[in-house]
Amino acid sequence: MKIIIIGCGRVGSRIAIQLSKEGHEVSVIDRNPLAFDKLQGDFDGSMIIGTGIDEDILMNAGIIGADSVISVTKGDNTNIMVGQIAKFLFQVPHVIVRIVDPKSKKFYEEEVGLTCYCPTETSSLHYLEMLKGER
Repeated sequence: MKIIIIGCGRVGSRIAIQLSKEGHEVSVIDRNPLAFDKLQGDFDGSMIIGTGIDEDILMNAGIIGADSVISVTKGDNTNIMVGQIAKFLFQVPHVIVRIVDPKSKKFYEEEVGLTCYCPTETSSLHYLEMLKGER
């Protein structure tokens, strides 16, 4: 699969390394060139300096014909914009965005049709399960 990841922090870099090891064609976009240090030695893909809301950067990353886009930057608004650009402008079949705010996540899933991951919801549920001894 051809996959583009926006954000090369802890989460984005781990996803990129794993997908690269599995043989996927992976491009990672990040504004900070130092972020790519997290990929050293374990990554066999493309690293592109820029922002995922820039169409030229997305084109350089290979968004035409991409199978998936995953946006895991620090900012909900950036991830939401990337998701909408990828899904509606470039018709990428599988788009996942991280949205920290549960209310925004609900809206963008139900009203806009984005696939969203909300670490706030997931972490809260996990802590509650741990507290009850279910994990």
